[in-house]
Amino acid sequence: MLSSQTRSRALFAVLATIVLALGVAACGSSNDNNTTTSGGNSANLIKSNPANNGIHITVGSKNFTEEYILGNIYAQALKAAGYDVSTNLNLGSEVIAYKALQDGQVSGYPEYTSTLLQSIFGKTKVPADAQAAYAEAQQELQPKGETAFEPTPFADANALGTLKTTADDLGLTTISDLQGKSQNLTLYGSPECRERIDCLVGLQDVYGLQFKSFNPVDIGLRYTVLDKGQADLSIVFTSDAQLSVNPDKYVLLQDDKGIFPAGNPIWVTDQSTVQKAGPDYQATIQKVQGDLTLPVMQELNARVDIDKQEPAAVATEYLKESGYIN
Repeated sequence: MLSSQTRSRALFAVLATIVLALGVAACGSSNDNNTTTSGGNSANLIKSNPANNGIHITVGSKNFTEEYILGNIYAQALKAAGYDVSTNLNLGSEVIAYKALQDGQVSGYPEYTSTLLQSIFGKTKVPADAQAAYAEAQQELQPKGETAFEPTPFADANALGTLKTTADDLGLTTISDLQGKSQNLTLYGSPECRERIDCLVGLQDVYGLQFKSFNPVDIGLRYTVLDKGQADLSIVFTSDAQLSVNPDKYVLLQDDKGIFPAGNPIWVTDQSTVQKAGPDYQATIQKVQGDLTLPVMQELNARVDIDKQEPAAVATEYLKESGYIN
């Protein structure tokens, strides 16, 4: 297992490489962008624009670690760009978060293309390509007066996880290997898992599996129930810190029938906010998510879930390490 210091050094090295590359690119460009300054490592720095003063933006998020971190990253970045920012970072499930956007409780929140298309818009199939999924999301959002910004580099998906010891004992490699065994096993997942095709519904309808029981659990406890022996199987996320920090402890069963589509986070907002906030709104959000590869996101998740740092502090570390803020 990597120590917190070792992981932080590794992340800093990755981010430093990205910042350096962006700095070199900036030196060869004559474009002027209000959200950056030029020269060396300051090329990535977010610049406060007086034109944004007094424009209020409420940043929302759903109710788990990765969303808290993303919400804090976006909120702090927008504040650095000069906006008047407030947060509402524990909205709940995707249905609750999307309704909060529609009701004007938040100006925007990070959502996953797969979740948006399946859970909100009822699609049964999600494009595997990030840009194709983003384009389809835009087709659904724009007639409603809503829009989304470009996706993050990393994608995330639901996955069926178990302890390696359990997988070895039962001979599990794929989800289909649960045939004839699932009826003796307990499955845990988020409360909304019961209604989602990329969760319990897909396991039952596509794989034909029945479980001894399905138990809703807080997202933060999905590995705890495995560790304590309460759950045989748990619905987890592919970007979870536990998978990178403890690679020999947990196993993800291969989704051989494809019910767990990967989704890149996109910033979902309404078009009136985009018009009111001006060009720095979209530019700032797309700028600060540019370094969010899967290894970087797993490390940020680890700082919260493993090292027990506050999401706001982790977001600040990320923004500083990437050169977005001082």
